[in-house]
Amino acid sequence: MARETKRRTNGRRSPWAAAALIGIGLLITGGVYAGASAAMAAGTDTTTASALTVEDGKKLFQANCATCHGLDLQGSGEGPSLYGVGELAVEFQVSTGRMPLQASAPQAPQKPAQFTEEQILAMAAYVQSMAPGPTFPSEETIDGQGDVARGAELFRVNCAMCHNVAAAGGALTEGKYAPGLQNTSALHMYAAMVTGPQNMPVFNDLTLTTEDKRDIISALLFLQQNESPGGFSLGSLGPVSEGLFIWIFGIGGLIAITVWITAKSN
Repeated sequence: MARETKRRTNGRRSPWAAAALIGIGLLITGGVYAGASAAMAAGTDTTTASALTVEDGKKLFQANCATCHGLDLQGSGEGPSLYGVGELAVEFQVSTGRMPLQASAPQAPQKPAQFTEEQILAMAAYVQSMAPGPTFPSEETIDGQGDVARGAELFRVNCAMCHNVAAAGGALTEGKYAPGLQNTSALHMYAAMVTGPQNMPVFNDLTLTTEDKRDIISALLFLQQNESPGGFSLGSLGPVSEGLFIWIFGIGGLIAITVWITAKSN
């Protein structure tokens, strides 16, 4: 009788064993489900992003741009017609956040883009299909391998009066301004020259050839990639900021030394 009781005692399971098994099972099941869901979501996002078409671009345009530019790109009292602007202008304006415009102002400011790259390209393709215009350049045009010295000369002659000789930007009339180009991509440099956004004139091939544009882009990329050889750039604003620096710190330092020497001698 005692031997039978001992055998039953040794075979009895802990009351926590069942709970532990259930917990382990739930953890394994949850992990497998989470992994499968993440994989399916990633696959779905990729498929959706890569499947955007001109029709998708049309829907995006009608939902976000047609209020000002019209359902058929004909323009309205709130925005200009888009006939002839082409896909390059759309990509420039939307990817730099200038469009959609949030408020009326002398100039559309640059801000974070509100659409993904795929959505922007879809809208650009739709506009190109409805109102053909300037399109994307070849890779060679924006590769930055042109003649830097010649490009710098062309930039000084054609662009520096607004953008500053060091491409730091500058003020224009009536609250308008030419933006700095220190962080502008090669594609957007080309797009600005070809499409003439804001107050910028259009530089067609009769004014600046494709090779000229390539050289200018190469010079600007060179400026972006190399530090100022003179040391502190002081905003790259030229003699104004440099003279102010000398006046405040140079002459101010001499006056301070003179006062100190006089006080010490007395």
